[in-house]
Amino acid sequence: MNDLNDLYREIVMEHNWKPRNFRKLEGATHQGEGFNPLCGDKITLYLDAADEVIDDIGFEGSGCAISRASASMMTEALKGKTAAEARQIFDAFRQMLTKPGEKYDADTLGDLEVLSGVSEFPIRIKCATLAWHTLKATLDGEKKAVATE
Repeated sequence: MNDLNDLYREIVMEHNWKPRNFRKLEGATHQGEGFNPLCGDKITLYLDAADEVIDDIGFEGSGCAISRASASMMTEALKGKTAAEARQIFDAFRQMLTKPGEKYDADTLGDLEVLSGVSEFPIRIKCATLAWHTLKATLDGEKKAVATE
C-alpha cells in the first residue's frame, strides 16, 4: 500500500509541475469555466470537438496540485474519445472518488485510477473533480460557470 501511495504522490506532483495540455486552445469549438470556492481552484477548459470527437483539449487556470494533476490527466485520457466515451469516463471517475468501497470501472479509467487515493481525503474530492464537472457542463452546452459547492 505504501508503494501505491508513493506512486500517487509522484504522479500528482509530476502532472502539477508539468501539466499536459496546459494552454489556451485557439479555435476551440467548446469552452467552459469552473471554480472551487473551497480551495480557490479555477479552470478554463477548451475543447475542439467536431463531430462529437474530442480532437484536442486544453486548459488554463490555477489551483492546488490535485486540481491541476487531475485536469492534466483528464486531457490526456480524453484526446480522441467521443463525447459519449468522455461522459462514461466522467461517471467512472466520479464513482471512484465519491463512493469509496464500491466497485468502479477500472478498465474505463485506465491510468486515471491512480487518483483513487484522493477518496481518502474527502475535502480534496472537489479539487480532483473540478475539471471533470467543467468537462461535463461544457459537453452539455451549459454556459454558466461550474462551482463545486
